[in-house]
Amino acid sequence: PCQAAVADCDSLYPCSQRTDTLPVPAVPLPQAFREVGENALADSLGILHPFWEKLRLVRSGASADTLCIVHIGDSHVRGHYFPRAAGVLLKQAFGVLRYIDRGINGATCATFTRGDRLDGVAALRPDLVVLSFGTNESHNRRYSSLLHYRQMATLVRQLHQCLPGVPLLMTTPPGSYEGIRRKGRRRTYRVNPRTESVVKTILRFADENGLAVWDLYGVAGGVRRACLNWQEARLMRPDHIHFLAEGYELQGRLFYQALLKAYNAYVEP
Repeated sequence: PCQAAVADCDSLYPCSQRTDTLPVPAVPLPQAFREVGENALADSLGILHPFWEKLRLVRSGASADTLCIVHIGDSHVRGHYFPRAAGVLLKQAFGVLRYIDRGINGATCATFTRGDRLDGVAALRPDLVVLSFGTNESHNRRYSSLLHYRQMATLVRQLHQCLPGVPLLMTTPPGSYEGIRRKGRRRTYRVNPRTESVVKTILRFADENGLAVWDLYGVAGGVRRACLNWQEARLMRPDHIHFLAEGYELQGRLFYQALLKAYNAYVEP
């Protein structure tokens, strides 16, 4: 009887065939990359759902709105390669979409708590704000997880005040080295020992405050392999903090892939 009922229902077949998902492109990693993590966004409360719905309506032609993503952060964003790579792919996939980056060299999350910078972000009327900080926090030898947490709380509170209802998506830093100077010897480098604490603080903050987060550090190999993967693939600059264009573009493609996976999970029938 159930099979007969399904066969007699005209609407079930087309509904079962309908899908708004997009093909997720493969992102080839350099051969040197090992022990990488799953490339996925964490959004347990679904705060990005309103943004995915706007994207779905735009893609289907049901909305003529031009959506805007604003990506703020440090020099990794200021170099444009990372956000530009993600933005180009998103525009190709969804059409009418602006992806604007606003990075500042040496910035921490506290850098954007200034009123004029908040006003500048709000003036762009974003539908989604991406926050990419953590590298400069990790290079403070007196780093305090408690202070970092409070600084993130201040920035998020201020963004919510000037952009009510706009979802926020945090990212973790990719990983970096710090220089060591020894008298009479050449400068050497070691994996920045504070990056792990910074990443844990960002992930804990996002979880406790219901924010979406993309763990680039974990995707790239985490505490065991992130820095080694970037370095052995020869994607880092000589300062062992910044990346070549190819490295940033890889990060942008990975970010796009994670965004597309999350979008598909939302629209799957």
